[in-house]
Amino acid sequence: MPRIRLIVAALPLALATLAAPSFSQLPSEQPGKLDKSRVTAGTYAVDATHSMIAWRVNHLGFNDYFGMFGQLGGSMTFDPANPAAAKLTATIPVSKVVTVDAALTAHLLKAAPEGGKADFFGANAADTVFVSTSVVPGADGMSATVNGNLTLNGVTKPATFTAKFTGAGTNFFNKAPTVGFEGEATIKRSEFGMGFFAPLVGDEVKLQITIAFEKK
Repeated sequence: MPRIRLIVAALPLALATLAAPSFSQLPSEQPGKLDKSRVTAGTYAVDATHSMIAWRVNHLGFNDYFGMFGQLGGSMTFDPANPAAAKLTATIPVSKVVTVDAALTAHLLKAAPEGGKADFFGANAADTVFVSTSVVPGADGMSATVNGNLTLNGVTKPATFTAKFTGAGTNFFNKAPTVGFEGEATIKRSEFGMGFFAPLVGDEVKLQITIAFEKK
């Protein structure tokens, strides 16, 4: 019986070893390159493991503090021959917000008082969703301005972010054609019903985005 238990316990590790390339099989260079010719047309899904949005907001005029959203969802339809026709959706699970301080994180997700509203996201916060409405390619051929609608805290407002192409190629682990971008945006939290303590705590929230898409 102990031997059977040992075999069963080792099975997941053995399967993972078979699925992953050995060190001798690893490529000698990174598979992603800053080369637009590597991008192929099609529909892509967000690589949730390696995509995230960092945010920063000023605290009492002294300094900025940071937080992060991970486990993003969404998709992109893209044709390198016609980047202006690209379509993008992104889902951001704000209920899983992360900061370096447990008390601050708890405050962001603190339930609303009876008959009132939450200071920030509140408990059981719905996912934030961004849906693009237009894409304006940059003159450099490597960037774009993405316009769309952002739904946050039950409020939908127009939002814009700048995007920069950062690499494309085939992921050697799962053989998926992959393309990556970085982006930046600024929103006013008060416009989404989260103006608690503004302007002492900054109203403007700066977003830094790093996102990878895998072709499906």
